[in-house]
Amino acid sequence: MISGECAMKKSPLVLFACFAALAVVSCGPNTKTIQRMQAIETGVDSPTTIAELTDAINKYQTRVEDIINADAKSGLWYKILAIRYMDKGMYGKALENFQTAIAFYPTNQNLYYYVGVCAGYMAKASLDFNATGSPSERDRYYALAESAYLRAISIEPKYARALYGLSILYVFELKEPEKAIPYLESELKIETRDVEAMFVLAGAYYSVGQYDDSVSLYDKIIAMKPDKERLADAENNKGVVLNAAYGQK
Repeated sequence: MISGECAMKKSPLVLFACFAALAVVSCGPNTKTIQRMQAIETGVDSPTTIAELTDAINKYQTRVEDIINADAKSGLWYKILAIRYMDKGMYGKALENFQTAIAFYPTNQNLYYYVGVCAGYMAKASLDFNATGSPSERDRYYALAESAYLRAISIEPKYARALYGLSILYVFELKEPEKAIPYLESELKIETRDVEAMFVLAGAYYSVGQYDDSVSLYDKIIAMKPDKERLADAENNKGVVLNAAYGQK
C-alpha cells in the first residue's frame, strides 16, 4: 500500500499511469483508458488530417524501431548465451536458450541445427525407461532433434552440417540407416571429400544390403588416401562387406 505522503510526491502523469495500470489489473483492459494514454503520448487523440496522421506515424515509428532493435538484440543475446552453455557442456540450458532465440528468429537454420545437437546430447543423458509404451524422455528428445534438423534443412536444403547431423541421428541413435542414405548422399554432393560422411554412408549401404554401393564408397575412400588409421578402417570394412556379399575376404 502506498502511503498518502508518498502518493502526494508523485507527479500527476505518474499517478495517471498507476491508476491506469490498476484499472487494467482489476477490471481487465480499459479501452478508453488506453486510448487516452495513447493520445497523451502522441499529442493527437484521433488523427484524421494528413498532417496529424503523418505526425502520429512518425512518433510511433520511432517506438516501433526501438522495439524491433531491442528484440533483435535479445534474440542475439539468447543465442550467445546458449553457445556459452554449449561450450561448458550444459546442453539442457543451451537447448532452452536456443529455443527462446528461435522465437525471435524463426527462420534461422543455424538455431535449429543447434537445437538438434543439444537435444541429441540430452537424449543420451536421459536414463528413464517408460514400460507403458508411451514416449520416454529420451524418445521426446530424439524426436525434437529430428524435427529440428529437418526444419534446418527445409530452410536451407544445402546445409551440410544439418544433413550430416540428421544422418548420424538416424544411423547411430534411431537405428534407421535407410532414412539417412538420401541425406548423406546430398551432403556428399556438397562436401565431396568428407571422409567421415563417406564412412557413415558406406555403413548405411551395408546395413540395408546395398553391398555394391558400400564397396564402391570404400574404394573411393581408399583412393583418397586418408591417414593410415582411416585407410586401414576402409580396407577392413570393405573386406567385411565383400565377405557378407560374396563370401570372399
